[in-house]
Amino acid sequence: MNANDLALVLAVFLAAAVESVEAVTIVLAAGTARDWRSARQGVAAALLTLAAIVAVLGPAIAVFPIDSIRLAVGALLLLFGLQWLRKATLRASGFKPLHDEDAIFREELAAAKAARGEKRAGIDDWYAFTLAYKGVLLEGLEVVFIVLTFGALQNRIALAAGSAIAAVLIVSIVGILVHKPLARVPENTMKFVVGLTLTTFGIFWATEGTGVVWPWGDATLVAILLLVAAKCAGLVWLLRRRHSAQLAAGLTPKAKLARQPKLPKPIQFVYDFVVSDDWPTAVVLYLALVASAILAAQGTPVLWLVGFAVVAIHALRLIRFS
Repeated sequence: MNANDLALVLAVFLAAAVESVEAVTIVLAAGTARDWRSARQGVAAALLTLAAIVAVLGPAIAVFPIDSIRLAVGALLLLFGLQWLRKATLRASGFKPLHDEDAIFREELAAAKAARGEKRAGIDDWYAFTLAYKGVLLEGLEVVFIVLTFGALQNRIALAAGSAIAAVLIVSIVGILVHKPLARVPENTMKFVVGLTLTTFGIFWATEGTGVVWPWGDATLVAILLLVAAKCAGLVWLLRRRHSAQLAAGLTPKAKLARQPKLPKPIQFVYDFVVSDDWPTAVVLYLALVASAILAAQGTPVLWLVGFAVVAIHALRLIRFS
């Protein structure tokens, strides 16, 4: 197993583990407060839906030219990675509370207990079914995307799928055995690592997709990873100082978010997928990709354009909204 395979296994395993922790928390709340049989049926239905999505999208990916796949996948991975990094950086610096699965479990449990019971389509408790179904489906979609894209671009779908399945099984078994949310999982650290990995591969593949050839080949991944990690470490240090200064001044530090548009549900789903939760970052990313492609087509490729643009806008947005 080479370095690329190890990076793939690590990224997919950690991403699947994080999403599985959140999905297990929701399912436990549905089963504990409502009906375990209906919750299990919701999980089964969600897994069948995800399997159908994989069956459709898996072969479809192979139809497109590899450069187009690199460009599209790299852009989306960058949006995912930057989103994970932003939240992990804000949590590490104190501007955002650490992810608390116990608190989330209590909230989901209270909401489930308060909801009205209803039998529908042969399901004893429709609320428990839909809660478990939505939880597993929404958390699983991002894992499916990562598995398909990482696997397709490196021709290692089986390895990526195996890594994801292992993470899901481990988290699910532990969740079932302890029958409580996995509050002790170092989720913020895991999200930092996944965010770094997704951002690194996103920069690498998106830049290649615009027609730029990395002179050092796959070894460039290490350099990109170190640069992104150094940037994040510097941001955490800077934001921690700002957080401490605000506390000392009697202020209540709190991160602000970009204002999001209100769209119809189908459009909102697509918007969230291709824009994420920070539209200025997405705009800068897409403009940088277009500029990189134009320059590469003119015979003057710029290696650092995409990476510099996304790193700069990510840092500026964090500093601006903290």
